[in-house]
Amino acid sequence: METIRQKIQSLRNELNEHNYNYYVLDNATISDFEFDTKLKELEKLENENPQFFDPNSPTQRVGGAITKNFETVTHKNRMYSLDNSYSKEDLLNWEKRIKKILGTETLQYTCELKFDGASINLTYEKGQFVKAVTRGDGFQGDNVSNNVKTIRSIPLSIASNFLNDFEIRGEIILPLDGFFKMNEERVANGEEEYRNPRNTASGSLKLQDSSEVAKRPLDCLLYQVVTSERKYKTHFESLENARKAGFKVPKTIQLVNTIEEVFEFVNYWDIKRHDLPYETDGIVVKVNNLEHQEELGYTSKAPRWAIAYKFRAEQVSTILNEITYQVGRTGAITPVANLEPIQLAGTIVKRASLHNADQIEKLDIRVGDTVYVEKGGEIIPKIIGVDFNKRHVNSTKTKYATHCPECNTELVRTDGDAKHYCPNEYGCPPQITGRIQHYISRKAMDIEGLGGETVDLLRKEGLIENYADLYDLKVEQIIPLERMAEKSAQNMINGIEKSKEIPFEKVLFALGIRFVGETVAKKLAKHFKSIDNLMSASFEELINVDEIGDKIAESIIDFSNNLGNIQLINRLKSYGVQLEVSEKSLENLTNKLQGKVFVVSGVFHQMSRNELKKAIEDNAGKVSSSISKKTNYIVAGDNMGPSKLQKAQDLGVPIISEQDFIDMIN
Repeated sequence: METIRQKIQSLRNELNEHNYNYYVLDNATISDFEFDTKLKELEKLENENPQFFDPNSPTQRVGGAITKNFETVTHKNRMYSLDNSYSKEDLLNWEKRIKKILGTETLQYTCELKFDGASINLTYEKGQFVKAVTRGDGFQGDNVSNNVKTIRSIPLSIASNFLNDFEIRGEIILPLDGFFKMNEERVANGEEEYRNPRNTASGSLKLQDSSEVAKRPLDCLLYQVVTSERKYKTHFESLENARKAGFKVPKTIQLVNTIEEVFEFVNYWDIKRHDLPYETDGIVVKVNNLEHQEELGYTSKAPRWAIAYKFRAEQVSTILNEITYQVGRTGAITPVANLEPIQLAGTIVKRASLHNADQIEKLDIRVGDTVYVEKGGEIIPKIIGVDFNKRHVNSTKTKYATHCPECNTELVRTDGDAKHYCPNEYGCPPQITGRIQHYISRKAMDIEGLGGETVDLLRKEGLIENYADLYDLKVEQIIPLERMAEKSAQNMINGIEKSKEIPFEKVLFALGIRFVGETVAKKLAKHFKSIDNLMSASFEELINVDEIGDKIAESIIDFSNNLGNIQLINRLKSYGVQLEVSEKSLENLTNKLQGKVFVVSGVFHQMSRNELKKAIEDNAGKVSSSISKKTNYIVAGDNMGPSKLQKAQDLGVPIISEQDFIDMIN
């Protein structure tokens, strides 16, 4: 029996090595026939000896598992977006900001190509592949492990000398040759061609049958290792070792010592990118030192230690057929250009945002014009100009809409506001639907089993007029609706019931108070602790909260003084929605550091940097990224930057140790 086990393991090791040589190193060391013969031999041995089954065996790459509903998984470590830059001046400003925070004049960077695919997070434990999760909204994504296991450039097991437990992130991409070949086959079969490699790669991850995914020539290029182990000191070192461990890390990554060398990398690849076998839309610059990355931290949306430089977008010209107007959930009116369909950056573009009346006036955009269109960040189409040489002699200037296209209410525009608004907040259908759709969204109440189209259907059927009405819905009311069965109706009711467990800070964001986004909602929840305290707060009390300005304060007061909103809040309370901070989350909160500003710098041993920052905020202190006259304390660990230390001494800011801080809060 032991001999059979050894034979199976030997074949697995050999096939994994051949996979690595072929799909990662692009250096085949065995013929396809020999590989298939060994794979069949292994498959036969595994079938005859099921006690030695291994989910990460090379035989499991061919697919076959069917996934009807992809499980939603919360990311252990959030997957942030990247801040974009479109000029070298943007890169210089970024470098100036991070040098100021770190207090250093010299930094090392990595330059990497930004491949256009579907972001993926791979988890490994004890050297074994555990799961693959899509980026989703950054907080949670879909478990697509069965489909990802079919991608042969992704190792299913690695040597333990790399890291023990870790995540590694990258892009699932479709090489151009494979994409063109797939389209040739579709044309031959009389099927419509796929539009672009990125969307095709992303769509492939959501196919229900993994054996179908296995037929597609997907690849995976990896760019970041996430781990609590401190084995490697730099980003570049971690990726070099990931490559040695069997991961496909692009060899185009380059280590540079100055921003001028970053510009050289940009200039080179702006031309040479067209020779690559993959689509790329820019480069990513990262601070190389991992301790520096940790110190720089994150904004609410992106890491401070990285920035994307986007190559100049592709431009096309087409005819503007009509200008229509959309109404958002806050009543904001957005003019939309309806265009003669045109191919742009891999997709057919029919519509583009015109932003506001000022933009139309500035560019003098008129119906019938030939306009220049490009994709902002290569994602959202926008009109950047007009070909006046082709303008018709009878062309007339655009008159901006005066009334709401949905409810015919006269539009308003306040001083200093770029947009027009429909003031019919509670009677305009898109605003009613939009508020409810915002309430149920992932970042807000995250109600499963309920989507935007269903919300619209429920409103049109007269079952809901606001988000509080959701809690009165019954299964028997939902079943008769179009495309509704008993199970889906019950799932919806279960999802609505579960939303009563969502914490106050998310409920506050879900209410849709104008200008109260995720970050502001967290600050307000932490400060006021309950909706009653918030709604009874004065203007002065509101603006005294960190980062709350006049506009936000006025918006909260307007919301709080509206009788309809007061009634909605009272109904939500009666249903058991969390409208105050829970006792459990209050357990470790104090006001010990009220009014104190801290800067955290260096490497720590008893607490991680994030734990230190959380402890400061839990005790009512504020964390700042840079030292100023307003700084009360610097919590200094090992390797604090010398210029930061000098600035602290020049300003007379007290420098305390990690232990001093722990003593302070205890």
